[in-house]
Amino acid sequence: MNSLKFDDFLHDRPEPQGVDVICKLQHFAIITYAVDPCRFDSLLPDRFTLDTVYIDDQEKALISVVPFIDVDFTSAVYPFPKFTMGQTNYRIYIIDNKTSERCVWFLGTTLDLWTLAIPRYLWNLPWHKGKVQFDCEYDRVTHIYTKYKMHTSALWAPAQVELVQKADTKLVLPGFSDLETGLVYLTHPLAGFYHRRDGKLGTYRVWHKQLAVKPAQLKLAKFGLLSRMGLVSECEQQTPHSVLVEPVNEFTIYLPPDVIKE
Repeated sequence: MNSLKFDDFLHDRPEPQGVDVICKLQHFAIITYAVDPCRFDSLLPDRFTLDTVYIDDQEKALISVVPFIDVDFTSAVYPFPKFTMGQTNYRIYIIDNKTSERCVWFLGTTLDLWTLAIPRYLWNLPWHKGKVQFDCEYDRVTHIYTKYKMHTSALWAPAQVELVQKADTKLVLPGFSDLETGLVYLTHPLAGFYHRRDGKLGTYRVWHKQLAVKPAQLKLAKFGLLSRMGLVSECEQQTPHSVLVEPVNEFTIYLPPDVIKE
């Protein structure tokens, strides 16, 4: 993989309008696994290819579980009530062959607020109900998590994860020529694609500044969706490619999602 530089991907925020939203993402984590690309056979439309890396001379596809709490979720344009809700995204790293853009394929999302009805039924997003609970302790002096636990009760994607951070942990991202390339790849895809609940191809975009993530260690992971789909076994889930965390960041989400004619 060629080197990637944030300077080539960072840009000013597109002006929000209409129903675009803004929110802070608290206890934001990216837990990534490197697996045989054949596990994703038949998952992607022809428009996309897996954005693979080579680790120990073996080609690997990357998939991430991304838990967080939406804080102050509200309109980016108009005065509107603010909501807080737990969420977990499941995403595969891909390339859009039509635009050559690096982006992600969403398997889906669990969400624990009544507002799930809007994206699920109005826009047909693959979002599913789940009770998401966080139990976290963040040391503001050392800037590390002394406790990070997330538990999701859900039919579609039950999940449990426990992380810990140490101040002297060195960030290592196997398969990338340098750390900046890996961080651009893992933290800065701004376009997402997915199969809508009606089977059509959907997409939406986000914007955020460069994320200030730090490495963490995985103590426990149980991601029922990954096990059920045969993408990452429960045993494999205990040895991730990488774990990145950030206490809070801010995203702008451009809505409504688009429907693409394949």
